Amino acid sequence: MQKKFRSALLLLTPAFLFSTALHSAEWNQYHGNNSDKKSQEKMISASWLKKSSSQVWKTPTPLGFSSFSVAAGRAFTLIGREDEDGLQREVCMAIDVKTGKEDWAVWLDRLDYGHGGGNSGASDNKGGDGPRSTPSVSEGRVYALDADFNLSCLDAATGKRQWAKSILKGFGGKNIKWKNASAPLIEGKMVVVGGGGSGQSFLAFDKFTGKLVWKNGNETMTHATPIAANIHGVRQIIFFCVSGLVSVEASSGKELWRQKFRFAVSTAAAPIVANNFVYCSAGYGVGAGLYKISKSGTKFSSEEIWRKANDLMNHWSTPVHHEGHLYGMFGFKKYGRGPLQCVELKTGQVKWSHAGYGPGNVILIEDKLLALADNGELAVVQATSSGYKELARRKVIAGKCWSTPVISDGKVFARSTKEAVCLSTRSN
Repeated sequence: MQKKFRSALLLLTPAFLFSTALHSAEWNQYHGNNSDKKSQEKMISASWLKKSSSQVWKTPTPLGFSSFSVAAGRAFTLIGREDEDGLQREVCMAIDVKTGKEDWAVWLDRLDYGHGGGNSGASDNKGGDGPRSTPSVSEGRVYALDADFNLSCLDAATGKRQWAKSILKGFGGKNIKWKNASAPLIEGKMVVVGGGGSGQSFLAFDKFTGKLVWKNGNETMTHATPIAANIHGVRQIIFFCVSGLVSVEASSGKELWRQKFRFAVSTAAAPIVANNFVYCSAGYGVGAGLYKISKSGTKFSSEEIWRKANDLMNHWSTPVHHEGHLYGMFGFKKYGRGPLQCVELKTGQVKWSHAGYGPGNVILIEDKLLALADNGELAVVQATSSGYKELARRKVIAGKCWSTPVISDGKVFARSTKEAVCLSTRSN
């Protein structure tokens, strides 16, 4: 089986061709253009991170754990802000990538997470108010899915609302504990979300008109963002639900396969696809598993390769796959001390572990990890299974960082519950 596993990993299917229409300098959605947390950019060295001169700007981003999407000269994120009545509400914010100035801000919905209105994130790392979702951007439009599953399409240049859908009111949905944290998935000409009721848990809308393209599913959603991938030549979207993994055909929403997986309290990290293998993990004692997806004729099936209960837990920190290994933040509620680890995908064996990150997030740039620790320290680490090799590390922002750093056109963007920073990888 291991020989077949190695052969399969060598035949990794290229990401869906629609992404080639995007500029390589863009990071258009939460997990990147190809749903894999990998950048198409280059990073020759990490020397830029060691220099204070690499900072382009810093700006306030109060409340929440939303990350950035970047396109066409703007960075988009969700923040919390008081309205004229003194109520905390979600706001979709557009920032000029050159200056750090706010281009526009649009009210979404009222914040109500049960942690106390206006709480910007307690120092004891026990949560806090604010948006958990990240907006997506495509072809001049921004898509934001707020805490109450309201999907808004906004003009990327002006913030003017183009169309909106209430998933709860219009599609029989019911909110979940701590409310929505998943991000909209851009898939070709569609924007895909979850959260609907019976027969319409999964929803795909025309991203220009808002017209419903397809609906399917009888599932309860989690905080995990759906991902898109090619498996056995079939484009599919994988949702990580309370029942486990559910994959549907991207073009029609037809169910292709499912895999049971334990749920406890909250599932927030997205699944990872490596050719025909799918990895998933959750906290609260659940642990991780690897599954092989097979196809016979038109029928798909899932087979467990390994399962580790209460181990290899990715709370909300989705790892990245590179050359047969997973790299990311593992552990549960190990704030400020949780490790960055390298895990062999085929066995679940930890190859190396380095403490001091907590539940932050990583992305991959060529063969280098860009890792944001939960205390605001940013690190560049070599993505190699031979051992932990830190190339640079520096504290770049204050506040709690449960968000994901991104790179676009040579600029790195990161944010916390207090502020955001832009760093140039091309600084001298």
